[in-house]
Amino acid sequence: MNPSTRFFKKKNHLKVTKQRKALLTYLLDHQDQYHDVTLVDEYMRQEFPGMSHNTIYRNIREFEEAGMVEQQMNGDQARVKYQCDFAHMHHHHFICQNCGRVTELEECPLDVFQEQLPGYQIDGHRVELYGLCPDCQKAATA
Repeated sequence: MNPSTRFFKKKNHLKVTKQRKALLTYLLDHQDQYHDVTLVDEYMRQEFPGMSHNTIYRNIREFEEAGMVEQQMNGDQARVKYQCDFAHMHHHHFICQNCGRVTELEECPLDVFQEQLPGYQIDGHRVELYGLCPDCQKAATA
């Protein structure tokens, strides 16, 4: 049983539907980068013409709450990708600004921030680094 099926059935009691499977399969097939939610919406509505925008966005939100997908904002545009590390739900990313490839970072810098804020309570954080991946750097210099 893959992690998504386990999350569907055991942890979150989400009903397994053709549409939910198709959404997760699409994100799994493209898991190396974030995708604009509007493009995911377009894909799903092509596959399931009767499916509403609200249903698609609700499923994405439920999948995020279940830990199956990750979301981020790019300006005012929501983006989503399949969870890259079910063993370490708390993690951070480097995102290539050219090709969009996402690379998981192994360490969390929270301790560095906490040291700079003695007496403060940090309730959450999100760290994303942006730049060019090695392949895009090579292509830019070629």
